[in-house]
Parts: sequence; C-alpha cells; structure tokens
Amino acid sequence: MQDIITVTGNVAGPPEFKITAGGLPVVNFRLGSAQRRLDRSTGTWVDDGTNWYNVSAFRGLAEHIAASVTKGEPLVVTGRLRLRPWEAGGKKGVSIDIDADTVGHDLRWGTTTYTKQATAQGTASAAPVSHDDGADSWAAPGLDGAAAAPAVGSETPF
Repeated sequence: MQDIITVTGNVAGPPEFKITAGGLPVVNFRLGSAQRRLDRSTGTWVDDGTNWYNVSAFRGLAEHIAASVTKGEPLVVTGRLRLRPWEAGGKKGVSIDIDADTVGHDLRWGTTTYTKQATAQGTASAAPVSHDDGADSWAAPGLDGAAAAPAVGSETPF
C-alpha cells in the first residue's frame, strides 16, 4: 500500500540533478510548505511553522524539473510519501520524503509557459503552446468552421 500526497510549497534551493552509475537521471530538492492560520483574536493570518520535504524525481520528470525549476518558485508536488528515520551525531529524527510522480508550478502565484518535449515515437513542437491564434479553442477537434457549433460570444463560459 502506498500513501499518495500532494503538497504545495516553495523550492528551498536549486534542484540537484545527477545521473546514477546505472544511467538513471535523478533530481533532488527541498520543498518548504509554510503553515498559516487565522488568529481569531486579531483577525490576521499568522505563520505557524514550515513543513520540509525532500523531493526526488526520476527519468524524464527529473530532466524536466532540472530544466524548469529554480530556487524560490512555488510548486505543486504529488507523489509517494516515505517517512525515513535517521540518526546522526547522537540526534534522531524522521525525514519526510516524496518520490514525485507529478510536479508543476503553482499558478496561484504567477504564470508559466509549457514546452512539449519530443518523444521516442515522434517529434513534438518545441515552440511554447499558445492558445491565442484566433481559433475557437472550444471547437470540437476535427470539425471545420462550418460544421462547428455557433459561437456563443467572446467570454469564457465559466
């Protein structure tokens, strides 16, 4: 049984990218997730500590993180949770590790541009994806303009 966790937070330092002796790409970074709570007596939000996670990713995800993520950026990370006990210098503790399955920028705090990478089965566009080409982004794929549903208006329907 695996525990799956999703965490939002900021990258604490530059991601460390390595290739293992077996040729496996891996990236590691720390993610800090600040905890805040509402102080009802003052009506203000106050900091209530930070949870720290060691995040690891492998293969293509590791390569994409190394090329896309820098220190301080807000991320959303989903992966398998591992609690790892440690002991060093007479001290004991528990490290909270996440083996990442998915990593993305937290778009509550800014914007990002997506670039699809080529795959082994074919090539993909290396240009950023743009939806401002004037085409109806709500049209069904494969339908030409005459067969598509009439436009409702220029406003987003939600």
